[in-house]
Amino acid sequence: MSKVNLLLGLQWGDEGKGKIVDVLTKQHDIIARFQGGPNAGHTLVFNGQKHVLHTIPSGIFHDKAMNFVGNGVVIDPVIFKNELDHLAKHQIDFPSKLCISRGAHLILPTHRLLDAASETAKGKAKIGSTLKGIGPTYMDKTGRNGLRIGDLELPDWKERYQKLTQKHLKMLSNYTIKIDFNLEELETAFFEGLKLLQTIPFVDGVFYMQNAIDKNQKVLAEGAQGSLLDIDFGTYPFVTSSTTTAAGACTGLGIAPNQIGEVYGIMKAYTTRVGSGPFPTELFDEDGKRMAEVGKEFGATTGRPRRCGWLDLVALKHAVQLNGVTQLAMMKGDVLSGFNTIKACTSYLYKGKEISHFPYSINEEDIKPIYTEFTGWQEDITEITSVAEIPKVLKEYIAFIENYVGVPINIVSVGPDRKQTIIL
Repeated sequence: MSKVNLLLGLQWGDEGKGKIVDVLTKQHDIIARFQGGPNAGHTLVFNGQKHVLHTIPSGIFHDKAMNFVGNGVVIDPVIFKNELDHLAKHQIDFPSKLCISRGAHLILPTHRLLDAASETAKGKAKIGSTLKGIGPTYMDKTGRNGLRIGDLELPDWKERYQKLTQKHLKMLSNYTIKIDFNLEELETAFFEGLKLLQTIPFVDGVFYMQNAIDKNQKVLAEGAQGSLLDIDFGTYPFVTSSTTTAAGACTGLGIAPNQIGEVYGIMKAYTTRVGSGPFPTELFDEDGKRMAEVGKEFGATTGRPRRCGWLDLVALKHAVQLNGVTQLAMMKGDVLSGFNTIKACTSYLYKGKEISHFPYSINEEDIKPIYTEFTGWQEDITEITSVAEIPKVLKEYIAFIENYVGVPINIVSVGPDRKQTIIL
């Protein structure tokens, strides 16, 4: 019986998960998304072209791999249709390459309106939502009001939709700050998206996954966002609404903990964050600007500039332990080429006391990062193709990270293209 391998981000998202899924797809039969929604932006670059996927798993460009959207995912039919339209020119036979769990929840037009109203009402205290309706959809899920993919097959689907929409409109009327919207226009796009969505096979997710495991098919579970955005273990309340850690693969796909095999943790050689929330190693100097410019640090989903800072090893070890990571992939080492000095946070000064664990609060008034410094590498590493060509000081940086978190770095990315990947 095969094990499900798992790939997830270990920081605040944007680690480069899409690229590594793309690299690993050749070794797997099924790529399965287990949580999140169109707030994800998984970027793949190959043959000189850039592709950004939001809901569809990152194995869609491979001939043999099946792509499965699990019950832990929330789906916006409008964005889903846009994705399929974008991919149509690649002659992908979607009904034979893609299937969706009947347990996945639907994002309605009014979920997006509630998201916008809630974020606007927060003012300066806003959490940095992508405004895709993710939070309100998960709230309806846990509140037992949500609509699922399987509901589309029921005879009273339209009545269920109208009932929930009316409830949302009543909630919107209670906000003191009003937002402008044209529901008829939004619904037209929504129902057009549903028509295309219904051409993709719907499956009973638990049976689908367990059947694949029984048949010894190799499954790679693809996470979205990052561990520090987890609803339980991230920097609450500046987090997403789903379980982004390894536990989310179990609840989001219908697999047991003992069915998980390798856990690939994806990290950047530095740290970034989009939106609001604490960020101990954030840089406001020329080094931070340089990281943002060289690394092209703009959100794949929102286009918002990412905040940049040095690698936070305390937070990384926290994420490694939470997820039971067995091997790491380090992304964007090429972005740090040319820095004379590179730093990594190895402990915190927390309320006047030095600690080396991730505490309850990492708000800036409570915490100050304590750094270890390294000599930087000056070489352009974007063209290297073997371990032997990795600069000595970069190897030392990699070894220090491995020793600190207790897990090997087996993949080093030296550029955005799938070819710019070195297996250690």
